[in-house]
Amino acid sequence: MAVLRRLIPTRRSTSSRTALAGEAAAEAAEAALRAAPEPPTGATPPADEPGEAPPARRGKAPRAPEGNHTPEPDDPRAAAFFDCDNTILRGAAIFYLGVGLYRRGFLSRRDIARFAWQQAWFRLHGAEDPEHMADAKHTALGVVAGKRTADLEALCEEVFEDVIADKVWPGTRALVQMHLDAGQRVWLVTAAPVEVARIIAARLGMTGALGTVAEARDGAYTGRLVGELLHGPAKAAAVRALARRERLDLDRCAAYSDSANDIPMLSLVGHPYVVNPDGALRRHARAQGWRVRDFRTGRKAARVGLPAAAALGVAAGAAAAGVALHRRHRG
Repeated sequence: MAVLRRLIPTRRSTSSRTALAGEAAAEAAEAALRAAPEPPTGATPPADEPGEAPPARRGKAPRAPEGNHTPEPDDPRAAAFFDCDNTILRGAAIFYLGVGLYRRGFLSRRDIARFAWQQAWFRLHGAEDPEHMADAKHTALGVVAGKRTADLEALCEEVFEDVIADKVWPGTRALVQMHLDAGQRVWLVTAAPVEVARIIAARLGMTGALGTVAEARDGAYTGRLVGELLHGPAKAAAVRALARRERLDLDRCAAYSDSANDIPMLSLVGHPYVVNPDGALRRHARAQGWRVRDFRTGRKAARVGLPAAAALGVAAGAAAAGVALHRRHRG
């Protein structure tokens, strides 16, 4: 990340920040692969206990819906990209992180109430309030500054131990496994912090994750993002950057999302799918002839504002890390 940090001036255009966020996410994803040997594509992650499947795999594995394109086996230039919130998970990953930290005493009721209000506003209006996003982002980055990245990663691991078992859509998990069984690389793409994204991807046996990158120096957060939140066009920039690095042919790739915000990402690939779509994405998919998969039963799933949630989640994680550090120093 050293090169990227030197490229960050105090002000950048929106398109420049978007491109930088995408490059940072792709660089972080590849760095994670280099740091840990990649398991055989399509392999089931190690069990938590001998003879026991990991949480995301318990029970009979669901079958992929009929009518999907059949991935070409062992195509080195094909991959699949999955959005997270309401595509793989029921609800928002960052909401679960916030709740988990609240239960551990790291967040106040006021923090949770403020978070809930911004999510309710999003559900009512169907779009993010720029003031909410700016407020959440500035608060989060202020709290993050100086905190150790390892503390946030450890806390995220603890919080998501049980969430993945209960909140994954079985139908989408089957789609993930379909691509893994074909020998393809499978990537999670989310506005959530990359620390959260990696945990979810690992628990599902995915290749890796593209997420929002908070700038870090010497193992501590600086209080700045690298570019911006990985949301909307920034997700597309990240997928494009990773495809360039991994020598993927996007026309052979597939992408899955629930939100109209991800139309830029879905439009990049040859096999776009919409999963549990919002109204705007459903209309767009119908006009474009994209395939729709809806795993909800009898009701619309709750919509959660990703950018505001992601920023607040970073703040939550940073606050938890700060408490952990404070206790450690006093101990």
